[in-house]
Amino acid sequence: MDQYEYEWIKKTRTILLDFCGELSPQDFTRQHGFGFDSIRDTLIHIADCYHAWLGSYILLQTKTPITPRDELATIDLATIKERFFQVDRYVTEVFEKLNDQMNEPIQRQIPWRAGGEEISMTPAKLLVHTITHEFHHKGQIMAMARQMGYTPPNTDVLGIQD
Repeated sequence: MDQYEYEWIKKTRTILLDFCGELSPQDFTRQHGFGFDSIRDTLIHIADCYHAWLGSYILLQTKTPITPRDELATIDLATIKERFFQVDRYVTEVFEKLNDQMNEPIQRQIPWRAGGEEISMTPAKLLVHTITHEFHHKGQIMAMARQMGYTPPNTDVLGIQD
């Protein structure tokens, strides 16, 4: 994967976030009993995954990448979009700084876990993990929207223009 291909991910995310902007505030935060309960909380979880693995583990730019549960209710869609802008900056930085080292393992403790275990992962594997994680949870968001009677847009990579 490279920056050009990551642009496909960003385009599909923009479609999703624009769709979420059309939801009523009640539906955006409605609890569904699966995944991370609400569309809002699931989006936050998706962004947190990028912040954790790319921003914290690979780039060492934050030690607190996970949003505390008691803060979830204070986060709106505009804040979530800002978090994804930071995600995009992390991805760009990973490509720029580690372009020739994407398959070289990084061995260190997980920075956001107290007494975190030491693991060894390549930047390429963590990038693929964060993207597949996003698409997995995006499917849950679409299911939540359908349960509420919405017709969600196509957010598949194959549905966008190059």
